[in-house]
Amino acid sequence: MKFVSWNVNGLRACLKKGFEETFRALDADFFCLQETKMERGQAELDLPGYHEYWSSAEKKGYSGTAVFTKREPLSVTYGIGADQFDREGRAITLEYEDLFLVNVYVPNAQQGLARLPFRMEWEDELRAYLKGLDGKKPVVLCGDLNVAHEEIDLKNPKTNRGNAGFTDEERAKFTQLLEAGFVDTFRHLYPDRTGAYSWWSYRFHARENNAGWRIDYFVVSRRLSGRIAAAGILSDVTGSDHCPVTLELDPE
Repeated sequence: MKFVSWNVNGLRACLKKGFEETFRALDADFFCLQETKMERGQAELDLPGYHEYWSSAEKKGYSGTAVFTKREPLSVTYGIGADQFDREGRAITLEYEDLFLVNVYVPNAQQGLARLPFRMEWEDELRAYLKGLDGKKPVVLCGDLNVAHEEIDLKNPKTNRGNAGFTDEERAKFTQLLEAGFVDTFRHLYPDRTGAYSWWSYRFHARENNAGWRIDYFVVSRRLSGRIAAAGILSDVTGSDHCPVTLELDPE
């Protein structure tokens, strides 16, 4: 099973930068998007063979998630059961016979950490939600988690410590998630790999200089770790300030 996750930073803009060509070339079983900034029907998509599921924010042109899948799910859930977050279109869960797929766009703590308390509340709600699912069947979580977990996960950890996405609080919440029975698939396969980033600022030629952050993830229930066949970061794919990340799971 092949999974792709990509923060497209506005799908309508990304469509003008080769999104459909990338989508077809990657040929994933599950393709999860974050920050779609649109509602279904606001753009023409030619994606034959895929079921589409969208969760849009009440605020127009903001946030939003979508999942395109070749496999029709048993059920679909929008949100994580907490209204203050669910109004922002930040989560979609697809249930299958053998697993749950959860696609999320985690709130950014923002400049000056104005939204850090909101973010901390989200982290606790999401972790509880995932643990509840994990009690029923294994979970594949993906998306823009808006945190670089360790110093290895960004180019300039010293100067960024305390900034949104690299606060001690956000990093500790990610640690708590892993300790609750989950695995960061990329670090599971590549514990020491440096220079592996999924987001670059549009400023200061950051992408050109690979001055990036790894903030897009596939995290799975620990009992799925033996099935992780591949985990990738497709840094050569453009169209957004993020690049797609991938996961391949062996069959049971």
